[in-house]
Amino acid sequence: MVALARRLPGVRFDGVGGAGMTAQGLLSRFPMRELSLMGLLEILPHLPRLVRRLSETAATVRETRPDLVLTIDAPGFNMRLLQRLRGKGIPLVHYVAPTVWAWRPQRVQHFVGLVDHLLALLPFEPPYFERVGVRCSYVGHPALELPIASRDSAGFRGRYGIEPAAPLLCLLPGSRRSELRHHLPIFGVAVERLRRDVPELRVVLPTLPELERSVVERTATWPSPPTVLAGEAARYESFAAADLALAASGTVILELARYGVPTVLAYRGNPVTAYLVGRQLRVPFVGLVNLLAEREVVPEFLQTRCRPALLADALRALLRDPAARDRQRAGQREALRRLGDGRPSELAADIVADLLAARGRAAGDPAAGLG
Repeated sequence: MVALARRLPGVRFDGVGGAGMTAQGLLSRFPMRELSLMGLLEILPHLPRLVRRLSETAATVRETRPDLVLTIDAPGFNMRLLQRLRGKGIPLVHYVAPTVWAWRPQRVQHFVGLVDHLLALLPFEPPYFERVGVRCSYVGHPALELPIASRDSAGFRGRYGIEPAAPLLCLLPGSRRSELRHHLPIFGVAVERLRRDVPELRVVLPTLPELERSVVERTATWPSPPTVLAGEAARYESFAAADLALAASGTVILELARYGVPTVLAYRGNPVTAYLVGRQLRVPFVGLVNLLAEREVVPEFLQTRCRPALLADALRALLRDPAARDRQRAGQREALRRLGDGRPSELAADIVADLLAARGRAAGDPAAGLG
């Protein structure tokens, strides 16, 4: 959005987004958290509201007639929205190519004739779509533009009363309420098992402001509750100060790699959902660092292997073995190199601006985008 505003003075943004996009001028029609759902069975209770929001969003686009529609991720919602908007004379761009290389490869056919341009985050994704005639460009992963906080470990520790020499573990259970429900009990027991051997261990848990209260309440019964931090600045400051991390699978694995934080990856979801997805999974790893490096750089503990004892053992091994931490950091750097050194936001904005120009819009004319 920032890059587009530089290219298109007077651009207006209308649609659905979170706090970061609202801060950049987006008029959000409803809270983004309503779409922040994951899993097959987990979505079922929310289907009536999702169907209503889908109809409302499609109607808004038809009424406002934006110069371009940009949908971002959320494929379950956005693919249905794009289908309703196809053929309406509005350029359609989707940002974040679905992981057809990982599971359900037949999904690639859903994009044939659906969008004018698909923006991919990973360098190996465009060929999957181009071979069926979908115009797809690699723009790079947003983690490449992650602001690197000052490595003021002493200052961070001083603010939160953490001893200078204490091992510091960063817990990242996920940003969805269902992930908190699944992961926090497991993470809590893993931490206490680790404390038996490392009693001086200190733990921080960065989270979203809207989840802070829930996280504090859920961890209050732990024998040694973590220090809960809310907000983006505190999150990245904790990355800069942490000695290691226990994190749910997701973009955060790449973010931790940018900071060189040795990490253990864990994930447990609804077992029925996991079974259905697992039957169609085509890759040996789920962590982006491992997928990019084509080997297990970050140890993964998924579903039935996401158990406190195994997580504690993996964290203890990293703490005790400096060579293992160094090997993981080297693997993280290797994975990041494979992403390149571009500016994803700039490349994505160039493609959107070119589509608008091709439609006959002068660069200085206002345009409304919806994503």
